[in-house]
Amino acid sequence: MKEKDTSKLIEVFKGSLWEAELVKSLLGNAEVECALKDDMVVNVAVPATAIDVSVLVNEKDFEAAMEVVREYEKKKIAE
Repeated sequence: MKEKDTSKLIEVFKGSLWEAELVKSLLGNAEVECALKDDMVVNVAVPATAIDVSVLVNEKDFEAAMEVVREYEKKKIAE
């Protein structure tokens, strides 16, 4: 029998849908699994700019994910 995963999901980024998708892609490139929260609400219920989308990672991947997010935000500020 497979052991149940009881770890928590933690938010590492919150922003517009396109930014959340970009961060999700960057995390995927770093081999960090993640999920988006509220992305379907943006696509179905409200305009894309009306609500922020969260990027969630497993608790065990938090530090690795934050390194990716910090690097993204550093580059974003430099532009």
